Amino acid sequence: MKVIPSLFQANQLDVSSVKKVVKLTALAGLLLTPQVIARDYSPFKFHVSRTSTDSAQVGDTNAELQRDVWRLKLSGAMPINKEWMIGANIGYDNLDYGFKNIDSGVLNGQVTPWNSINKYSAGLSLIYRPNQNWMFMVAPKLQYSYANTASSSDAQSYGVVGSAMYRFESGNMLGFGVAYLNDISEVKTVPYIAVRWKITDKLTLGNPFEAGFSGPAGLELTYNLNEKWDFGLGTSRRTERFLISDAEQTIEVEEWVSFLRAGWNISNKATVNAYGGYFFNSEMELSQPEVTDELENQAAIGLAFDIRF
Repeated sequence: MKVIPSLFQANQLDVSSVKKVVKLTALAGLLLTPQVIARDYSPFKFHVSRTSTDSAQVGDTNAELQRDVWRLKLSGAMPINKEWMIGANIGYDNLDYGFKNIDSGVLNGQVTPWNSINKYSAGLSLIYRPNQNWMFMVAPKLQYSYANTASSSDAQSYGVVGSAMYRFESGNMLGFGVAYLNDISEVKTVPYIAVRWKITDKLTLGNPFEAGFSGPAGLELTYNLNEKWDFGLGTSRRTERFLISDAEQTIEVEEWVSFLRAGWNISNKATVNAYGGYFFNSEMELSQPEVTDELENQAAIGLAFDIRF
């Protein structure tokens, strides 16, 4: 299993994205709410985020890598009737890789350094709520992820995420999900826990990210100071896989990320989240030939903006 920082996506820190990204728990909360006031219902959400990491040493070489990520995502969801809801999303990520002190390529000289990665994604979701306690979701996904040294023709990945969640009388929700992903040159199945559990009036445990190509959903403990401000502490395993050449070579970056988040609810429809994170146990692996380099632990920062309309 491998991962490039999708920290706040959420795929960097998706610092890859972010607590408020049309995710399972958000949809679950909407579906399991007894009443939705029509005039307050906003079916669409636009997300934009920027994350940056410190420079990290690559393996035992003098090479260093610094990463910046722009992430854009437009999503929408609407109820069909009392039991069914349908949703869709499209996204674009641009990952900027800044290599320094490169003598003879990276990964034992097997690969010419790349400068950027383009990632295009699209997905659908279908949610079924047979009663006030159970909710089931299935979400097919499609993605193209490739470096500037490769073309998009062989960079396709697809998969499906399925989950089941149970709502207790207290309003707390707990469930289990599985992501089946036919990623570039690799098929994998990733289980994850789906949770939204109110520990106290101020503390809630939930999933900060979407499950999918960027990794499992992770966990975040949120403290709600008031209606305007909330703070989070979380961790997740993140991954990024992309095509590096038209010879079907791929790079996969896998790492763990811990983060602190400060969220500001500007209004009922707009939120801003600021992140400070730390990537650790990071690895970068080439598929052919199989070569792996460790990445030095590194700090990261991020800023994400969400607006509903």
